[in-house]
Amino acid sequence: MRNAQAILGRAAPPRVPALLRFVQPAVERLQAALPASLTSLPGWQQRQRALRVWAAAGLLMVLRPLWPLRLLPGWLVGLLLVWGLLELLIWLWWPRRWR
Repeated sequence: MRNAQAILGRAAPPRVPALLRFVQPAVERLQAALPASLTSLPGWQQRQRALRVWAAAGLLMVLRPLWPLRLLPGWLVGLLLVWGLLELLIWLWWPRRWR
């Protein structure tokens, strides 16, 4: 059946997993709520990536007292913070330009 559709040029639409159907509208609403500097202006991917790294580092620092996160070595937490700092420095020193 799939080969016949491909031969006739009528390919079936791709199947979307059930979880993705529920997650996609939430992601679209979140992106609509973000400012233009994080969604459409030049360098938005880099700014969004830096924001994600800092959010992950902040969440790790807040949740650090919980038992499972106490097992993480301190150097791993430090590396995450250094990675966030490097992302910010790259964003500030070498911003993306219009092409």
